[in-house]
Amino acid sequence: MTNSTRTTTTPAGRAGRREWTALGVLMLPLLLVSMDVSVLYFAIPAISADLEPSGTQQLWIFDIYAFVLAGLLMTMGSLGDRIGRRKLLLIGAAAFGTASLIAAYANSAETLIAARAVLGIGGATLMPSTMALIRTMFTDSAQRAKAIGMWSGVMTAGIALGSVMSGVLVQYFWWGSVFLVNLPAMALLLALGPFLLPESKDPNPGRFDWLSVPLSMAAVLPVVYGLKEIPSEGWHTGYVVSITVGLLFAALFVHRQRTAASPMISPALFRGRGFAPSVVLNLIASFAMLGSAFFTTQYLQSVLDKSAMEAALWALLPSVPIGMAAPLATALVQKGVNRAYVVTAGFAIGACGYALLSLAGTDSLWLVLVACGVLASGIVMVISQITDLAMSSAPVERAGSASSLMETGAEFGGALGMAVLGSIGTAVYRHDIPASAPSAAHETLGGALAIAGQLPGRTGDALATAAREAFTSGMQAAAIAGTVLLVGAAALAARALRSIHVDDK
Repeated sequence: MTNSTRTTTTPAGRAGRREWTALGVLMLPLLLVSMDVSVLYFAIPAISADLEPSGTQQLWIFDIYAFVLAGLLMTMGSLGDRIGRRKLLLIGAAAFGTASLIAAYANSAETLIAARAVLGIGGATLMPSTMALIRTMFTDSAQRAKAIGMWSGVMTAGIALGSVMSGVLVQYFWWGSVFLVNLPAMALLLALGPFLLPESKDPNPGRFDWLSVPLSMAAVLPVVYGLKEIPSEGWHTGYVVSITVGLLFAALFVHRQRTAASPMISPALFRGRGFAPSVVLNLIASFAMLGSAFFTTQYLQSVLDKSAMEAALWALLPSVPIGMAAPLATALVQKGVNRAYVVTAGFAIGACGYALLSLAGTDSLWLVLVACGVLASGIVMVISQITDLAMSSAPVERAGSASSLMETGAEFGGALGMAVLGSIGTAVYRHDIPASAPSAAHETLGGALAIAGQLPGRTGDALATAAREAFTSGMQAAAIAGTVLLVGAAALAARALRSIHVDDK
């Protein structure tokens, strides 16, 4: 056996030092890929001053990464199953590192947009490959559950840390530094990956279904685009048409998978008893997590009048209990508690977080932070357990496809959460803002505060106060909707998972 495939698992199938070291190497690029979702929050003003992008170019600089990532997840998961997950991971790491270097020194908006697109391609290879390799390296169910719990925690922490890191780097260095931090981790992965990571792939993958690639992208991208724009722009016809077109292509994609001789996503994945419920519950969990973030980030900055850096630092506090949530859930399951009870409890805890958020007023910093911590802790408990269930239910030869489906569902869930809860909050805001307020103030809280700053004395103060109260009322209404959703999700999890027991494979 060659060095590239040798492992240190014990005769009982338990992973040894080599596998845990390899997991540590995998966590670094995973952290950076998740951080890149939010890393431009504070860098955009500096980029705008330097590169002078148009309004449309600025939107593409910010959004192209997430769009490409979401659109290619299923393709890359299936490709990894065919050519080898380690090979795809290393190719993706090289692409991610190269694109990071180009982005850091981009001298035009067009170059930066292209580099961000390549970063999305690299991210789409890294995310399903890391999970598929965990499924391969950790054959013992207890160890795999711990490893997946760590994976879930790193993914959640990365999104929170990205904005803070970008703020610190932009304050002390130039904006390109937010991309250069990717290079050491990718270099480490490229250096150690060939020696620490075992190669794995489907021994009989069949021919790659090239037609499914454009079909999957045509299904994912229009839906994600429409859902991401609706919270800020409203339910305009163009966005509804975009979502409808995406759903039509989704139907074509599903038909193709059911009829093709070698489909990109095998329908057999859904025959595993735990897989389909896991995909649905994962989507709901992502809905709840990102739906709340739409409000809390604005609340900290615009209602409490914190600077962007202050808001980001305060937002780190809820991350403290999140770090204990996944290990606690894993420990409970390993001590014999039915996984259905743990997932149900996670959704119930998340519902409590939303319920606390519904009580927030215009000066409730600590209540909002506690609510966010409770909500996120419950959701991370859910995600860690249903991810483990999904990967355990899927055949190891299709681990990449299984991981990519879970992550694509999470992208849909997050976009849907922001669209639905954001629309609820916006509707309440527009209802509660005084009819006498200027028309621009009826659109968004940011617009209202900008106008209030231009008005004299008490008139401006009154508009700002009214707008903050209206936004808080919208957040309360969305939180009530989130509470109802998660109570329903808890009941669904209790029913769907109570009789599912997955044997180690």
